[in-house]
Amino acid sequence: MKKGLLKRIFCLLIVATIGISIAGCGGGETMKRIEKTGKLVVGTSGDYAPYEYHMLVDGKDTIVGIDISIVEEIAKDMGVQFQIVDADFNGLLSSLNTNKVDIVIAGMNPDEKRKKSVDFSKIYYEAKQGVMVRAEDKDKYKTVADLKDKKVGAQLGTTQEKIVQEQIKGANLVSLGKIPDLVMELKNKKIDALVVELPVASGYVKNNNDLALTNVPVKDDTGGSAIAVKKGNSNLVDKINKTLDRLMKDGLIEKFVQEANEKNVTSKSK
Repeated sequence: MKKGLLKRIFCLLIVATIGISIAGCGGGETMKRIEKTGKLVVGTSGDYAPYEYHMLVDGKDTIVGIDISIVEEIAKDMGVQFQIVDADFNGLLSSLNTNKVDIVIAGMNPDEKRKKSVDFSKIYYEAKQGVMVRAEDKDKYKTVADLKDKKVGAQLGTTQEKIVQEQIKGANLVSLGKIPDLVMELKNKKIDALVVELPVASGYVKNNNDLALTNVPVKDDTGGSAIAVKKGNSNLVDKINKTLDRLMKDGLIEKFVQEANEKNVTSKSK
C-alpha cells in the first residue's frame, strides 16, 4: 500500500516538474530569440493602408504605414533590427504561434476570441468603422436596412466581417483575404458595399473618384488596435507597452497616422 502510494507521489512529482519546465520555456522564449538573433521578425498584412501598405521607396517595393513606424520605434528601443513578413491577415496568428514571426501588428483588434490564443499589448490606436460604396450609389445607402439583400464585403477573419454578420441583417457577406481585392470587387460591381475602418476607407476615397463613404451608421465597439504576441511572453509585452507609452505621450502615433495618410498610395498600385 505504501509502495503504491509512494509510486503515485513520485509520478505526480515528475509531471509537476515537467509542467514547470514547460512553463519556464514559454516565459520569454520569444524575447530570448530576439536578443540572440538581434532581429525582431514582424508579421503583417501589407494591404491595409494607412496601417501597412506597399510603396516604392528608392525604386524598391517597401511596406510602410502607421504600424511600420511603430515597429521601427519598438526595434530601436530594443536595440535590434526588424524584418517584415507580409502575409494574409487570416493566417497571421497561426504564424505567430508556430514561431514564424515574433509579433503581429496589422491594425488588429484584440477581441475575446483572439485573446484565447495570443496575448496583446495595450491599445495603440482607435478608429471608427465606415461603409464604402461606389460614388454613383452613395445616395442609395443611408441606413443598415438599405443594405439588406446586398453583397457587402469585408476582409476575411476581421472585426469588419463580424460587423457585417451581426449588424447588417440580411446582407450577403463576401469575405476575401485582401482589401485591394475587395476594392476591385466594389469597383467592378461584384459587391455593393465594403465595411472598413475609416482611415482605410478615407485613403481609398481620396485617391479614387469613383468611390465614396456613406453615412450608414455602424456600431463602433471594436476597442481599437493592439500588437499580438505569443502567450507566455509577458516580458516582450512589457517592452512593447513601454515603447507605446512613449509614443502616445509624445503624440507620435497621431503623427504616424498623418504621415501615412499623406503618403497613402492608390489601390491601383497595389
